[in-house]
Amino acid sequence: MTAPPPLTDRTALARNRARAATLPDRALFLQQDVVDEVQERLTEVNRTFTDVTVVTAEPLLWQTALPGARTLADAPVLDLAPASQDLVIHALCLHWADDPVGQIVQCARALRPDGLFVAALFGGRTLHELRACLAEAEVVATGGLSPRVLPMGEIRDLGGLLQRAGLALPVADQVTRTVLYRDAAHLMRDLRSMGEGNALHARQRRFTRRAVIAGAAARYAEGYGQPDGKVRATFDIIFLTGWSPHAGQQKPLRPGSAAQRLADALGARESPLPREADRG
Repeated sequence: MTAPPPLTDRTALARNRARAATLPDRALFLQQDVVDEVQERLTEVNRTFTDVTVVTAEPLLWQTALPGARTLADAPVLDLAPASQDLVIHALCLHWADDPVGQIVQCARALRPDGLFVAALFGGRTLHELRACLAEAEVVATGGLSPRVLPMGEIRDLGGLLQRAGLALPVADQVTRTVLYRDAAHLMRDLRSMGEGNALHARQRRFTRRAVIAGAAARYAEGYGQPDGKVRATFDIIFLTGWSPHAGQQKPLRPGSAAQRLADALGARESPLPREADRG
């Protein structure tokens, strides 16, 4: 059986990130937002984590936020020893993984029993405005369509990856950020500054026609313009949380083992469902 082509051109991704690192006044507000959000969530856990690893493309942000934490690049094979960590954070790079389940499995294996895994990644409707405008403009200008924006996973599917990786007490939730830009060109400059430019393996290897960029910018202003003349961009950040299994953890009740009926607890009247023969 032929293996499917990779999602990501890792060489192009590394080049985009290296170029972004040289830019002054980088737009890392979303990355900082994730740092702040994860820190807040960790305070709610009420645990002291001593061996911490962060998988990230922005190590300086995390070394400042979590002094003493080890940082790793998001390579396909992570440098993580089994049962060596009590906290692993996968920070805003899982969306570029060809094998996201494999990334989470590697992190899960690195956890000691009752260790915590936290991931943050772009998903949902992230950049849906840019995706639509680029696609429409390219079809009009060239008669074809090429991959330009990374496909985004949905929260339900991404949450299921935690269970597939063997993590207990899985939780998936989503935070939506709507960011205003002067125009579409400003948004695309910010994406390059984040190191989030097009690194898809199936992308076209030639410069985009000016007609495509101009057409996308015009459609963006028309379809997503604000009263003040700016345009909006959506970023859905999905957070995944799971624990390495441990005997002392809470476990879900067996079906049918409840000691009280839900209708009684709610003070509601319970009506039986109609039989199949009674339905019209």
